[in-house]
Amino acid sequence: MARRPTIIDVARLAGVSKSTVARVINGNDGAVREETRRRVLAAADQLGYERNAVAGSLRTDQTFIVALSIPDITNPFWPEVARGVQDTIEASGYTTVTFNSDWKVDREQHFLTTVRRSRFDGLVINPTTATNAELVGLGIPVVILGGGDSYPDFDSVGSDTERGAQEALAYLHGLGHVRIGLIAGRSARSKTFVRYQSYVAFHARKGIPLDDALVVDCDFSDQAGFEAMKRLLSLPEPPSAVFAANDILAIGALKAAQAMRRRVPEDVSIVGMDDIYAAATTSPALTTVAKRKYETGATAAQFLVSRMCGEAPETPRRVKLPCRLVVRESTGVVRQVRDHAAT
Repeated sequence: MARRPTIIDVARLAGVSKSTVARVINGNDGAVREETRRRVLAAADQLGYERNAVAGSLRTDQTFIVALSIPDITNPFWPEVARGVQDTIEASGYTTVTFNSDWKVDREQHFLTTVRRSRFDGLVINPTTATNAELVGLGIPVVILGGGDSYPDFDSVGSDTERGAQEALAYLHGLGHVRIGLIAGRSARSKTFVRYQSYVAFHARKGIPLDDALVVDCDFSDQAGFEAMKRLLSLPEPPSAVFAANDILAIGALKAAQAMRRRVPEDVSIVGMDDIYAAATTSPALTTVAKRKYETGATAAQFLVSRMCGEAPETPRRVKLPCRLVVRESTGVVRQVRDHAAT
């Protein structure tokens, strides 16, 4: 195996001292003649020499590497967020290392230890169980993906999920649906869940009694959505519409309805949340609440860069990007209203 070229090899080929090469490579070459600088760079290029970022970080206390921690890389929502982070970070001269916690406490703790030991310059994270105090203890700039209520010391960038859920529920109600089911998902971070809170608030505002049988808590997976929908449609009085906490659950719910020979939207309407790519390709195409995924990641990265450069305001920033209802084919007028209109 070929030996990796060192700074000594570059110095020997360029005919200069090791310290001169170091000054040129690290950008501290104000006192180096232009001819010498060009000779050093040409030698480095010829040898294929690359600066040792780890060694350099010991002198500058900067690695120009930031970490991104997301909870579920298999959910198509997160790669778009990650792309927004990566594109923005790289444009500022940093490299992104992405971790996937799988919603597991031990994996997240391992990643946080790695961030600290590897002297990363910053962190963008959607926390599973990490506390505000734990993130403060890292001693580096941190930006939260999602609601920042539990993280008062940090900038946060998320979606206005509450308003998006309210819009989806109001849309279903406008179609005549009163008995609306909720596949709520299960929050790994909080005992309170925005979609459920929105669901409760909607019922209170419309004067509709809550029926606990219409709410199903489950994991965020296609299979969980399938089983939750089967449970809802097996009720003595099933819902005429179902709002799912994300598109993965909604797609599972759609499969369950079709497996039980229920027509969508004729027998039951379905609304998801996130607007992942697959939402537009299901049959029927899924009505959903779209989130600005790429912009979420890009904004979080911008906040992180400003923190790392010491250019951010002292008070943590809180941003909730607006959502947008995307109406497709999985929703329709409630059957009783449609049948009455036909007569």
